[in-house]
Amino acid sequence: MKNTPLLLLSIALLLVLAACGGNSGNGGNATDSGKESAVSPATADEKVVIKASNFSFDQKEYHLKKGVPVQIVFENESGHHGVLVPELNLQLDEKSNSQVIFPEQTGTFRMTCAIFCGSGHSQMSADIIVE
Repeated sequence: MKNTPLLLLSIALLLVLAACGGNSGNGGNATDSGKESAVSPATADEKVVIKASNFSFDQKEYHLKKGVPVQIVFENESGHHGVLVPELNLQLDEKSNSQVIFPEQTGTFRMTCAIFCGSGHSQMSADIIVE
């Protein structure tokens, strides 16, 4: 009878610890959450540079290949800008300006400026096309 509270406490502690360690130890990367594209610590086979200036990116379209790891590098040429593509799990800015992604699904994904940059902010966009 004296061991029953200790046994219940032990079981409760095990349940709490099991709930805390349920994401396979990778910090919740997109591969576990079912997102379209995963951030990969591996080296990239290709590199794409995205340059931003006031209210525009340097290209209207950027082309990537499905299944090919690519390093995306963001260069801010004027103003304060960033890159946001939720479907590819991609977000870059001046402080975090490079990321390797692994596009797993074909399609056209809208890239927008991630930092409010002034009167032309809402028109600042481009497409990332995964073929």
